[in-house]
Amino acid sequence: MNHLFRGHAPISDAGWQEIDKEAARTLKTSLGARRVVDFVGPKGWEFSAVGTGRNRPVTSPEKTKVEARLRQVLPLVELRVPFEMKRSELDAIDRGAKDPDTDPVIAAARQIAIAEDRVIFHGYAAAGIHGIAETQQAQAISFGENFAEFPNAIAGAKTKLRDSGVSGPYAVALSEHAYAGLTETTSGGYPVLEHVRHIVDGPLVWTPGLDGAVVLSMRGGDFELTIGQDFSIGYLDHDAQTVRLYIEESFTFWLLSAQAAIPLNRQAAARRR
Repeated sequence: MNHLFRGHAPISDAGWQEIDKEAARTLKTSLGARRVVDFVGPKGWEFSAVGTGRNRPVTSPEKTKVEARLRQVLPLVELRVPFEMKRSELDAIDRGAKDPDTDPVIAAARQIAIAEDRVIFHGYAAAGIHGIAETQQAQAISFGENFAEFPNAIAGAKTKLRDSGVSGPYAVALSEHAYAGLTETTSGGYPVLEHVRHIVDGPLVWTPGLDGAVVLSMRGGDFELTIGQDFSIGYLDHDAQTVRLYIEESFTFWLLSAQAAIPLNRQAAARRR
C-alpha cells in the first residue's frame, strides 16, 4: 500500500482504468509547458528538492567561530485537486457502460494541468518559482487585439532572441484567447495561425494556463521542470453515494536563462491607450 491508498477505495480495476484513462487523456490535451521545457523525472514521491549548486553564508553555530554556509535548493511543491465520483457511475462501469460520467475527473485533471502551466509561465512566489513570462515582462512585445499583426510580433521576438545570442529552434506558447484569435483571423485567405507556422521552426503550443503568448528557445538548458511524483490519483474517503478522490503531483521549475524567452503581451497594448 502506498500513500495514494487506492486499495482502500470501493473501486474495481475496471473503474480505476476508466478514471486513469480519462485523466491521462485530459492531461495530454491540456498540458502545454511540458512540450517546450526540459523535463527531469519523475523522481518519486519522496524526492523533495533540487540542488542549485549555490550556498549562502549563515550565522556561525553558537559559541564557535566556525564558518557556516547553507546550501540553496528549490523545494518541490505539491499540487492537489479533490473531486468526487458517483458510486452509481462506478457501478455502471463494472456493468460495461460505455458512457460513464467522468466529468469530475476531466475537470480536476484540467484544473491541475492549468495550474502547472501557470506556475511555469507566470511564477509562484509562495513556492519560490520564477515564471518564464513573469521574469521577462520588461522585454514584452505587444500584439494588441489585431491578430493580423501577430506575425510581426513573432518576428520581433525572434529578433530580440537572436540579438541576445539565443539560438533556436523557437517555439510559441499560445493562450486560449491567442490561439482562437489566430485561427479565426485570416490573411491572404489562410488563418494567421498558418502564417505563424512558417515563421517559427518549433511547435505552436496551445496553453490554456498562459496569459498572452511567449516565444521561447528550444535549444535546451534554459528551462527545467523537475517532477517528483507525476500526476497520480489517490483515495480520500467514501459514503453510500460518492467516492472522494484527488489528483496530485509534486514538482519545481528552474528558470535557468530568463533571456531565452520573450512574452507577447496583449495587456501591454491596453495600458498604453
